[in-house]
Amino acid sequence: MASKVTHSTAQLYIGIDIHKKSWKIHFCTDLFDGNTKTFVPDAIGLKNHVDRHFADHEVHCAYEAGCCGYQAVRAFQSFGWTALVVNPADIPRAAKQAFVKTDKIDCTNIAKQLRNGNLRSIEVPSRQREQLRWLFRRRFHLVKDFRRLKSQIKSALLYQGIGIPEHLDNPNWTAAFGEWLYAIEWEHTTAGAALDSQLEHYCFLDEQLRSVSNKVRAYCRSNHKKDYMLLRSVPGIGPLTAAAFLCEAGDLRRFGSFKQFASYIGMVPGIRQSGEPFRTTGVTPRGHRLLRSYVIEGSLGGHPGRPGDAGLLQKAPGEEPKNNCCQGGPKTSEPDACRHKNGKAI
Repeated sequence: MASKVTHSTAQLYIGIDIHKKSWKIHFCTDLFDGNTKTFVPDAIGLKNHVDRHFADHEVHCAYEAGCCGYQAVRAFQSFGWTALVVNPADIPRAAKQAFVKTDKIDCTNIAKQLRNGNLRSIEVPSRQREQLRWLFRRRFHLVKDFRRLKSQIKSALLYQGIGIPEHLDNPNWTAAFGEWLYAIEWEHTTAGAALDSQLEHYCFLDEQLRSVSNKVRAYCRSNHKKDYMLLRSVPGIGPLTAAAFLCEAGDLRRFGSFKQFASYIGMVPGIRQSGEPFRTTGVTPRGHRLLRSYVIEGSLGGHPGRPGDAGLLQKAPGEEPKNNCCQGGPKTSEPDACRHKNGKAI
C-alpha cells in the first residue's frame, strides 16, 4: 500500500475561483481536507485569514487565468507564497463536472489538483510586457473596426442601389474612390449625412491606427532593440510582426525547443491514434490565434516566388497600414491626413 508523502513543514493548498465581485476559496492541507469560504476580492484579506488560521504552513495557491488578470498572483508571490495561474483547459476534471459546475466545485478541484501536483502555471508576464501587449491589442481591435467600417460603407451603398464603378471596386481604397464617394448625389440629405458620418469615423480610425502602430514600433525599437532587429532579420517578418512576437510571446528564449514554441502558437497537428489506426486532424484548435496568424502571413511573405501567392504578398503582414484612400491626393499640413479637392478629409 502506497504511503502518503509528508513534509517537514505543514503544507497549505488554496484553490481560488476568482470573479470580479467575490472569490470562492477552498483550503486543504497535505494531511486533511478543509472547507470552502467566500471572500471579497482582496489579497490582503486572504493573507490575514491564512496568517490567523494557518500561521505555521507553507502556502501554495492557484487560480484559473481569466478576465481578472495577474494582479492576484503578483500579490500572492509578494507574500512569499507559491502561486500558479493555470490554463482552465489543462485542469484535470471528473467527467461529471461537464454537467454540474459551481464555483465551489471548481475551487475544490483546483485545490486538490494542486495538492496532487497536477497543475502547471502559465507564464506570468511582467508589468511592462503586459501593458505593451495592451497597446498592441488595441491596434488589433482598431484593424478589425477599420475593416468592419469599410464593409459597412460598401454594404450601405449596395442596399441603396448605388453601384461602385468597376475600376474603383477593390479592397484598397484609393483617392479616386474617396472622391467618388463624396461626389454621390443623394435624393435626400439624410443619406448624405449618414455617409459623411461614416467617412468621418473612417478618418478617425485611420489616424488612430497609424498613431498606435507608430507607438508600438517606436517602443519596441527603443526598449527591445536587440531582439526586435534580430526578428526583423528573418525573411517575411516586418516591423509589426516583430512587435507581435515581443508583445505576445515575450522572450523567445524561454522556449526550450522549436516544438515548444510551435505548440504555444498552435502550429502542431491534432492526432488520433488507437492501436493500428493513426490519423492527423489538421492544425490543433489550441494555441495563440493572433500570433499564429502573424506567423502564417510572415511565412508567405518570406517566399515571394512561390506560385499562387502573388495576390497575398502584395502587402506584407508587418507593413504599416496605408491610407489608401489618400494616395495621390494633395498634401496638407497634417502628416497623417489627406484632403480631396472638395476640402473634405478621407
